[in-house]
Amino acid sequence: MFIQIEPQSDTPIYAQVTNGIMEGIVRGELIPGDILPSVRSLAGDLGVNMHTVNKSYHELESKGVIRIVPKSGAVICSPSEGTIPPQRLNHISEELRPILVESLVAGMNEEEITELVASIISNVKGD
Repeated sequence: MFIQIEPQSDTPIYAQVTNGIMEGIVRGELIPGDILPSVRSLAGDLGVNMHTVNKSYHELESKGVIRIVPKSGAVICSPSEGTIPPQRLNHISEELRPILVESLVAGMNEEEITELVASIISNVKGD
C-alpha cells in the first residue's frame, strides 16, 4: 500500500491518510479481510504523528470501511451488499453538494461535470 503525504496541502494529513487507504481499496491493493499496519507502524512509515493515523483509522471505522478489532488491528470490511444505507448516501450527498455547486458556479455544465467525475474514477482505479 502506497500513501503519499503532501505536508503543504490544504487537506489535513489525517484526511490524506484516510483517502490514501480508501484509494488503495478501490485499486484492489487492499481487499476485505486485509489487516492494516498498526498505528505506530504506519505513522513511522509515513513520518507522521501516531495520533494522526489513529484519527484516520477512527474516521475509516465511522465510515464502515474498516473494523478495529482489539489486539488484532484494523481490518478492511467488505463493501455493503446491495444498496448503500440511506444515512451513508445522505452523508455522501452532503459532501458532494458544495463541490458540485462550486463547479456549476464556475461555469461547468452537467456533461462536463459527468466527464470530470468519470475521469477521476478512472484515475483512482488506475485504468
